[in-house]
Amino acid sequence: MNIEVHELLVFPGPDGQAGNPLGVVLEGTSVPVADRQRIAAELGYSETVFVDDAATGAIAIFTPAIELPFAGHPTVGTAWLLARQNAPVDALRPPAGTVPVRYEPELTWVTARPEWTPKFDFRQLDSAADVENYPLPTEGQQYVWAWIDEAAGTVRSRSFPLDMGIQEDEATGAAAVALVGTLGRRVEIHQGVGSVLIAGPTGDGAVELGGRTTAVRTLELVR
Repeated sequence: MNIEVHELLVFPGPDGQAGNPLGVVLEGTSVPVADRQRIAAELGYSETVFVDDAATGAIAIFTPAIELPFAGHPTVGTAWLLARQNAPVDALRPPAGTVPVRYEPELTWVTARPEWTPKFDFRQLDSAADVENYPLPTEGQQYVWAWIDEAAGTVRSRSFPLDMGIQEDEATGAAAVALVGTLGRRVEIHQGVGSVLIAGPTGDGAVELGGRTTAVRTLELVR
């Protein structure tokens, strides 16, 4: 069995640098459910998506350690890829529920609910420098952040979802959704080594999350 995997970078900055790697298997039904966790661990991306029905947007999302009901950079990246490989979609349907999608020339947007996100230990620090110098945790799911410019809504952050099998995540869309759910305002998040996420409330308790995506390569796993 050969498995075609599209490798993407989701949430790169305006210069195209950084971004969180994502693996997407468009022919997800070719991969037995029992094999998906093992394959996600073998690929080693922070998340791997299996598309079960491109027309309806049905997807499954796996970290190297667990399956997730929802995640941010996998839904943004998968929506972007489907628009280029198949057709634009109005929504994706991970296990958590329906995720509306919309497209702009440079950005892909998804809408999700904060209650769908994993439980992060959010820690607000005093400065962006404190975020830069934060020591690597050894357990848990920590997300540290600080205002770069509170009036402008710009944030510096780092994410350490060790319970998901990820030491440090370059760009964490689910945490952005949860953070906006708490702050109740639009923010531009600068995470990791140069990723940029934009998120804001929709007014009905949900949060819209957007960013750029670029293609890296297509590879084949031979089973």
